[in-house]
Amino acid sequence: MGYDPLIRSLRALFPVGGGKAETPATSSPRREGRAERRPRERAVLCAGMAIAVCFLGTTTALATKAQDIVGNAIDGFIRPGYHAFHEATGGLSEAGKALCATPSQVTLDAARDAFGATVDAWSRIEIIRFGPVTEENRLERVLFWPDRKGTGLKQVQAALAEKDPTATDATQLAKKSVAMQGLGALEFVLFGTGAEALAAGDAYRCSYGLAIAGNLDAIAAELQTAWAAPDGFAETWANPSADNPLFRDGTEAVTELMEVFITGTELVRDVRLGGFLGAEAKDDKPKQALFWRSGRTVDALAGNLAGMKALLEASKLADALPADQSWMGGEALFEFSNAANAAAGAQGAIADVLADPEKRAKLAYFGLVTSSLSDIFGTQMSGALGLTAGFSSLDGD
Repeated sequence: MGYDPLIRSLRALFPVGGGKAETPATSSPRREGRAERRPRERAVLCAGMAIAVCFLGTTTALATKAQDIVGNAIDGFIRPGYHAFHEATGGLSEAGKALCATPSQVTLDAARDAFGATVDAWSRIEIIRFGPVTEENRLERVLFWPDRKGTGLKQVQAALAEKDPTATDATQLAKKSVAMQGLGALEFVLFGTGAEALAAGDAYRCSYGLAIAGNLDAIAAELQTAWAAPDGFAETWANPSADNPLFRDGTEAVTELMEVFITGTELVRDVRLGGFLGAEAKDDKPKQALFWRSGRTVDALAGNLAGMKALLEASKLADALPADQSWMGGEALFEFSNAANAAAGAQGAIADVLADPEKRAKLAYFGLVTSSLSDIFGTQMSGALGLTAGFSSLDGD
């Protein structure tokens, strides 16, 4: 960008009077007035140039750090996150096999615990809503939610009632409706109406649950492999260039990372929490909360924000902030801690949490903190880094 176009742009942004220049033939009040304006004009132009140079300096510095930031995010959070999810789904499959082989309350409890561990692992890495997880409907196959029309529930109940044999095979299940093959469907199998029969040996229900667990394990393996591939999406994201089909420069690469935080906080506040927490207690809808049957609602909310905190720390994104705005990183970490403390004080079945004024207040505060985090990332930090985030992936939901 040359200085002449910059000055012309700044004149448009910072009008200081004047029009077409006059020939300075003789001294006149108009000429003297114009002379008096020139120092002000120079001052405004200098100030505007300083802003532009500062902005360009910030984006240039960010571009040089982009590869490290993205690489840190991949190696320090994303790959370990999908590895942890795969380990959890592996444990879930093993617990399902034990339940089907030797049905009892003990093996049912173990399967339910394994489900909880899988929800925890998924909730942390779920915030990554781009890349391989968007291929082959993997995101929706792992968790189809919100299910506003109850489509998934009806399909799961129909499979259980009709004892559909194709739903008990993980390979065939993977080709069915996304609502039948993920965590939401498995929650109903393990915790929904009739789940007690699993301890007494309900063979079909257990086989269907085992197929869901196997399907989740296969998806988790695919995600782990895709992010580990040396020529896969991770390589594309970490190496922006003019001929890169997805990321032309470092700013675009870091913008993708920033949108994880922007979309993630919106997801938690507007979709997950806003889906059941009313303005007043009388407006609450506990049965519209994610994982209400298993009592994992608050754990999932806390897991989403815990994942964002871990990603911020692993990526070292805040280190790219200008020195005089570096406090934003600390502010974000402070709010993440506030959210974790609030969630810790609102544990239990969501209906019980909402019925307890003190716990409900903790949940409402959790929402306020999430709004604060949304502002920190979407306005403050994005602005300081010179980033322009795109539309949220939640737009239109």
